[in-house]
Amino acid sequence: MSDHTHEHEVADFDQFFAEHAEPRFGAVLKLYGREYVLPTSLPLLFTLQMERVKDSDNPDDIRRLLASLFGPAALDEWAEHGMTDRQLGIVLVWAAANSREPGCLSMREAAAAYDEREADEGKALPRPTPATIRGASGKQS
Repeated sequence: MSDHTHEHEVADFDQFFAEHAEPRFGAVLKLYGREYVLPTSLPLLFTLQMERVKDSDNPDDIRRLLASLFGPAALDEWAEHGMTDRQLGIVLVWAAANSREPGCLSMREAAAAYDEREADEGKALPRPTPATIRGASGKQS
């Protein structure tokens, strides 16, 4: 911190954010027998990683993206259960929407939105397969 005297008022974001605190947890989803509680707003890391994942085929980029919402082991656990790329895309669409506003998008609507985006863009998310995900994590098939 600086010892300089401030002639102008200091913009204290710590105080502002404390006074305007949002609830920290929102929608809950269940996947492969485990419940995940989403934050009420997307973490900055998720937003930044989402941009990176759009142009990446690296499973580690997807792993980092998911870790910010679901924990570090989510991708490997889901791959072990046989999750498909479409299923992953649907979960991400649902989670992104319901983090901001719980209950705003059903699973069926998330699937339709993912399929529409897939058709429009030709490739909504990178396409790691369970085998490439396990291979990147060092786990054996």
